[in-house]
Amino acid sequence: MTKAIDVLCRAALSLHRGEEGAAFIEYTVLLGVILAASVATVAAVGTWAAGKWNTLNAALP
Repeated sequence: MTKAIDVLCRAALSLHRGEEGAAFIEYTVLLGVILAASVATVAAVGTWAAGKWNTLNAALP
């Protein structure tokens, strides 16, 4: 288990040192923000659609 952690730490340090690593980290953070915004949008649209269906269901005899 510690070998795997050591390998991950070395990989993270090598990415951190180089300019390519910095760009990789920036794109990863950007991807995370886009993903979070997408999930929030889908959740909001789902809530809105559920409300519309509930209103329609209540209006039916």
